[in-house]
Amino acid sequence: MLEELAMPAQKQVERALLRAMLKNGGVIKEFGSGEETVEDLAHEFGLNERQRSAFLETTYRRQNRVKKAFLWHRLLFRAADNLARENMVSRPTQTLQLTQKREWMLTEKGFDESLKLCNIPASKKECLTTKSFEVQTIVKNLIESRKLENYDPFDRDKKMVKTTREAALRNRAFRQAVVEAYNFRCAICGLKIKSPDSLSWEVEAAHIVPHRSSGRDDVCNGIALCHLHHWAFDVGWFTVLDDYKVKASPQIDRLPPDCGQIENFQIFRSLASGRVKMRLPKSDEIYPHHNAIRWHRDNIFNEQCPC
Repeated sequence: MLEELAMPAQKQVERALLRAMLKNGGVIKEFGSGEETVEDLAHEFGLNERQRSAFLETTYRRQNRVKKAFLWHRLLFRAADNLARENMVSRPTQTLQLTQKREWMLTEKGFDESLKLCNIPASKKECLTTKSFEVQTIVKNLIESRKLENYDPFDRDKKMVKTTREAALRNRAFRQAVVEAYNFRCAICGLKIKSPDSLSWEVEAAHIVPHRSSGRDDVCNGIALCHLHHWAFDVGWFTVLDDYKVKASPQIDRLPPDCGQIENFQIFRSLASGRVKMRLPKSDEIYPHHNAIRWHRDNIFNEQCPC
């Protein structure tokens, strides 16, 4: 039937699935009618109406019933199933236990292969917010970690240079966990935007106690910030109070008139109003920890620093 209808070869479908998963953040839903990805892939292969609507019949004699399934959907499933056997993707039953969603998800092996298929250098992997099963496993642990009153934001055993695979996964998991917790939005200005190819978000995961000071890769030692506010936070132009209001440096008042603004909008001076409050995650268990933000106030935010 596949030959009669000139359906795509399974290997072609496998490669198309990997490319689609990369562009869809690393996941793809189960292949049901009306699913956007099912239609997009059919369009990519130029399937006609006959190819899209052809179905297979399976007879269950003991149950005295006939099950019908679209041939195209079945071909997609077989391709995904083979990718799972090759450890390129996780099965929906596995992903369900991790994320409570029935989806196929890239593994690290599948992530690497999808980058090759899309002609994206492996060096860009760290910049993408694409999910992988291994990274999401770490994300789950980070999100579900208990909030401790005596939380220590410092990793006393951290080495300044880490090149291990485990460290790379942990770094990506920290970024993923933080930007997901803040819904891919800057906690200060609310900016939320991703690249035209949908592979990366503008928002960054900022450490409150930074890496150079052995800050932990924990969600409560992180804030999602746009590029501009990430830089401004790191150099001390503003900090966060215990009630999560923004406190701006008095040095803002000494800025020349043509600094700290875009056209007529006073980006930095707007922080000095005393009315700006952080946009916070839904769960207070992953709010920035007071021990971390107090350290930032005492060590990064210096009200007496010269201009």
